[in-house]
Order: sequence, then structure tokens, then C-alpha cells
Amino acid sequence: MALMDAVLELADDHLVLGHRLSEWCGHAPMLEEDLALPNMALDLIGTARTLYDYAAKLEGQGRSEDDIAYLRGEREYRNCLLVERPNEDFAHTVLRQFFFAAFMHPYWHAAQDSDDEVIRGVAGKAVKEMAYHIRHAGEWVIRLGDGTEESAQRMRDAVEALSIYTAELFEEGAAEGAPALPSRAAQREAWDATIAHVFAEAQLEMPEVPFPQTGGRKGLHGEGLGHMLAEMQSVYRAHPGATW
Repeated sequence: MALMDAVLELADDHLVLGHRLSEWCGHAPMLEEDLALPNMALDLIGTARTLYDYAAKLEGQGRSEDDIAYLRGEREYRNCLLVERPNEDFAHTVLRQFFFAAFMHPYWHAAQDSDDEVIRGVAGKAVKEMAYHIRHAGEWVIRLGDGTEESAQRMRDAVEALSIYTAELFEEGAAEGAPALPSRAAQREAWDATIAHVFAEAQLEMPEVPFPQTGGRKGLHGEGLGHMLAEMQSVYRAHPGATW
């Protein structure tokens, strides 16, 4: 079912990125970010939960949101490659978040006009959260890019490392057969405008990417996702069906 597959793609994007952000809890470079990053992670994971629950209902096989999140292997995950990239340093983390939020904000804005009640409900909440994520991450991109020699170099390195994964954000994937969801490709203009505005202030340039890295929508991931899922899924797999 195209809609279920498309909802799973969205849910996987949000869960994987949410988990990556949560890895900063207790390790962020300042107290404010030690609170901000996990809170943004909670935004993403909250969206993922609703989407997984909806995917389970669409599937109609009796699976729960936890079953879908914790009992699939890495080849069954359909997240884009950008969200699974390791945190590396703080520059990589905020740029990854900025790239993703700059796409999801116009996407959820468009999804508010969906004829699907659940999608409209998710979009109404998520569009506000993504606006904050753009502002928070974008301010850090500017602060680091237009900061010290070291911070600027770290941000340039992050741009070089992550820009090759951004094209996959606009691949239609399963959404091509799900009219209840917006076109991914249609969000390109808004994404480009947001990136250009912030990069101009940060004194950064978006490089040409002749050979973008894709494959996440087909289950082709880097080894880092497998390590992440092993950690994330360990308790549920050890105690399936357990409740608090």
C-alpha cells in the first residue's frame, strides 16, 4: 500500500534523526544545547510515534508502533541517508538538522491541505516544530560559519560532508503513489531559498554535487545505522511485549 509505505518513510526519517539528536544528551557543548537538542529529538520522535501508529493501522496486521520501530532490521528501514549520518561534531549535527528542517517545514506546510485527517493533524503540529528547528539550527550555522577560523572550517567541512546526501530528500519514493501526501520534489524551491538565505549570512557556499549519495529509501544504508538500531532496539528485543 503506497500510503503506508510513504508514512513509514516519514516515520523512519523522524525516528532515526531523533535518536541521533538524543545521543547528545549529557554531551552537548553548553547547558542550553544539552536541553535544546534532546527536546528537538522529542519533537521528532513524537511525530514518528504518530506516524508508526498510523502505518500499523493502514497495514492491518496487528502490529504496534513499537513492533514497527523495534522489530525491523536496517534493510527494512526506509529513512534517507542524511538523517542517519553520525553526529561527528557539533557543526555536523546542527547542519544536518538545518538541512532536514528546511525540507520538512514546507513539506508539512503543504501537508496541512491533505485530504487525510491523520496527515493533517500531524502536519499542524510538526510545521510549528520545524519552524523552530530551522531557527535554532540556522542560528548555529550562522554563528559557526561566520565565527572563528576554527568554527568556520568545521562548518565548511560539515557542508562538504553532508551536502552529498541532500538530493535524496526530494526523491518521491513511495509518496509518488500516495496522493494524500505532498510531492517531495515540489519542496525544492523553498528549501533552496532557506539554505541560500542562511548560508549568505554564514559566509558559506553550497557545493555542486554531481554524484549525490542515495539508496536509503531502498533500504541501502551505511553500517552506522545498524549499530544505532542495535543499541536502540536491544531492550525491546530482549523483552518483547513488555510494558512499564
